[in-house]
Amino acid sequence: MARAGMERWRDRLALVTGASGGIGAAVARALVQQGLKVVGCARTVSNIEELAAECKSAGYPGTLIPYRCDLSNEEDILSMFSAVRSQHSGVDICINNAGLARPDPLLSGSTSGWKDMFNVNVLALSICTREAYQSMKERKVDDGHIININSMSGHRVVPQSVIHFYSATKYAVTALTEGLRHELREAQTHIRATCLKPEDVAEAVIYVLSTPPHVQIGDIQMRPTEQVT
Repeated sequence: MARAGMERWRDRLALVTGASGGIGAAVARALVQQGLKVVGCARTVSNIEELAAECKSAGYPGTLIPYRCDLSNEEDILSMFSAVRSQHSGVDICINNAGLARPDPLLSGSTSGWKDMFNVNVLALSICTREAYQSMKERKVDDGHIININSMSGHRVVPQSVIHFYSATKYAVTALTEGLRHELREAQTHIRATCLKPEDVAEAVIYVLSTPPHVQIGDIQMRPTEQVT
């Protein structure tokens, strides 16, 4: 059933990175259920192809389009946006979900592990954001939405040393989202930017997208009731 407020997104296109499993797959499914065309990308697309078949068999009103993309490679990202532009006109919603964690501490971690995390968690997210905005701008889409799926590691540092560099990349996502909101305001556009860190991300994505265009939800955090920080 279509959620109130989601009607304006029907038949429009959303890009979901890291859609082969977990949060990304759940978000892609939820959007297809709401009648959107969804380009789900990952380095391997077999799981996305299976999900696309499931969505079709279930009779969901939207469509899931699998796309193979290595987000650590800028050329792959640019080729994906070019294909979306030529085949589907462009991106209306960009959901930066893909993330990478390596057990590489600050004092003993490998440089290659740090680079892998930075390239996917920070650079790929930034490139997708830039290209999505340019896609919206060139088509005069003024109600688009860019959603960054983050982690509580982007708001607090925990004692486990193996995630300290990962946490730094997630703090970067927090800062990038806030900076993006500032730049969108400067550009005098109604395109919105949101950072999500809840447990049920798929439901939160639908909630954020269903809010009226004049409402800006910048950040959602959900914690257990007993957690005070």
